[in-house]
Amino acid sequence: MTGSALPQLAGRSTVGSLFESAARRHRERCAVEAAGRALTYAELDERVNRAVGVLRALDVARGDRVAILSENRPEYLELELACAKLGAILACQNWRLAPPEVRHCVALVSPTLCVVSERHGALLAEAGVGPVATLVLGAEYEARLARARADAPAIAAEPEDGLLILYTSGTTGLPKGAVISHRAELARYLVFFAELGLNPGDTTVAWAPFFHMAATEPALGTLTTGGKVVVVDGFRPDEIAGHVGREQLGHLLLMPGMIEPLIAELRARAIRPVGVRLCGAMADLVPAHQIAEVTTLLGAPYLNSFGSTETGVPPASGNVIAVGEVPARLSKRQNAFCEIRLVDAEDREVPPGTPGELAFRGPTCFSGYWNAPEVNARDFRGGWFHMGDMFVQHADGSLDFVDRLKYMIKSGGENIYPAEIERVLLADPRVADAVVVRRRDPRWGEVPVAVVAPKDAALTRADLLARCRTELAGYKQPKEIVFVTLADLPRSTTGKIQRHEVEAWLAARPATS
Repeated sequence: MTGSALPQLAGRSTVGSLFESAARRHRERCAVEAAGRALTYAELDERVNRAVGVLRALDVARGDRVAILSENRPEYLELELACAKLGAILACQNWRLAPPEVRHCVALVSPTLCVVSERHGALLAEAGVGPVATLVLGAEYEARLARARADAPAIAAEPEDGLLILYTSGTTGLPKGAVISHRAELARYLVFFAELGLNPGDTTVAWAPFFHMAATEPALGTLTTGGKVVVVDGFRPDEIAGHVGREQLGHLLLMPGMIEPLIAELRARAIRPVGVRLCGAMADLVPAHQIAEVTTLLGAPYLNSFGSTETGVPPASGNVIAVGEVPARLSKRQNAFCEIRLVDAEDREVPPGTPGELAFRGPTCFSGYWNAPEVNARDFRGGWFHMGDMFVQHADGSLDFVDRLKYMIKSGGENIYPAEIERVLLADPRVADAVVVRRRDPRWGEVPVAVVAPKDAALTRADLLARCRTELAGYKQPKEIVFVTLADLPRSTTGKIQRHEVEAWLAARPATS
């Protein structure tokens, strides 16, 4: 024991303090680029300091929430960093939600201030969030920024303070707000750099919505380490392909459903990458032939990831798929810097080869759901965060994702996990994408139904059923295969197919099998 609190103070870096340090070291280096506009680290830091003054003038203090409803733009990053210095929490709103959902998400966090872009002002007004002060990005924001002080404020945040509130997808109810602390954010950056071969000075292309961890976390991590963030307003294959041909990229995020358009763009323009160290995410949801094709074009391995808003890149994003490989298995490796257990419904560890819910512990873990004490008590029981995801662990330590705990097909007393069937369907190179859902059945209770987007017009349902008969147990066979176009598959903001929406659509039409 040292007998003093001073040593602990020396270990309390935050996202705001590390950005400030990076800005001092790399003053003339480009920090942010968007639509032809570029900001150096010195210019960005000055704007962030002014933004702190703007927030203070609007009565935002440490611990207060600032709700933001905006498309991707540099000002979004400025406000994230301003909140990081001030100790406020930025609650990142999903502009794809319906007005009642936006109203729920904003009301949940009781914000002191709502920041909205001109593009989404009508949505905020329709949501009717109540008597909350509002700041509009654009002319109003710039005018307030110009009047604010540019000198560096004293950083008020502590490592365990909330930095962001990111909302879960809410597939079984209204979204929950996950609180991500400075400590968790910094640990997530360190895991990414330590395990995945990235360099702190690399460029990241932030095209996914900033209300999602897939864009906001790499962007902030890049800005605390001296790299450049290219802000893209949504998935634009032409812009992204152009950056591939001009920039040394670290991790190029690719989501399911968005790889094929990028492949087409890279081929059409004969783009030669300057360098990409790593690409992709969520390999389980991507046809294997697409993984092989895009990694060959980019000259970069594919991240075989399994993480979450609540845990970051961990727990199971510790391995990659080699360039040009058509993966036969998508087994995952546990990340370093975390602990996991696979448990049954009574929280007893399950033996190897038996599906169990993944329970997680580590420094990347979030700080719980905002204003949800009952959910937190359930999900953090025993001091571990229970993810709701089922895995099987093999004798060699590798992990296979089985499915979400809450979405399981119970057919004639047997448990069927849709991902088992989807893997077989997606292994056919003539399949662009596929999802399996449950349908009520008078004999078996529930049966699996597959909805498939063909890539090849010659593909038939009989072809896929034959493949399933070869590779799956009889009770796991899809009782019907429905063909749709790729655009007809409803997706979340992360690119995941919305299983419950597909299920509802199927329930509204007569079965044909």
